[in-house]
Amino acid sequence: MKRYINTALLYAIFAMTGGVFYREFTKFNGYTAKTTLSVVHTHYFLLGVVFFLLLLVLEKNFSFTSEKTGRVLAAYHIGLNLTAVMLVVRGVVQVLAPVISSGLNAAISGVAGIGHILLGVCMVLLLMQIKRSVQAAQS
Repeated sequence: MKRYINTALLYAIFAMTGGVFYREFTKFNGYTAKTTLSVVHTHYFLLGVVFFLLLLVLEKNFSFTSEKTGRVLAAYHIGLNLTAVMLVVRGVVQVLAPVISSGLNAAISGVAGIGHILLGVCMVLLLMQIKRSVQAAQS
């Protein structure tokens, strides 16, 4: 359980850093339009902080953590951080507006998509683990 609270704290720091970077980077560059930098804070806050706080509560109540959980959570961390990094890359490209090739543009979107897919698959796997633990506790 200590691991879940420490992870939530780490993601809270990432969320705050992402929010400050968005505000200061766009202000410094005089950028006022919409950018994906604005959602880095939200992604880290909800998918990092809130998600791991919920896991903490569920672990306390149902003890769902097993050997498999560590591997699934490692993939979840990779997915979340890959998504956030690509949101930052996309946002910086939007703000600075460099000329990039259509291939690089597609690669940024593709890698962000892979991060989102990893997040979704890991969430489903964790929910299935929790469901099994809840059903076992009710039996």
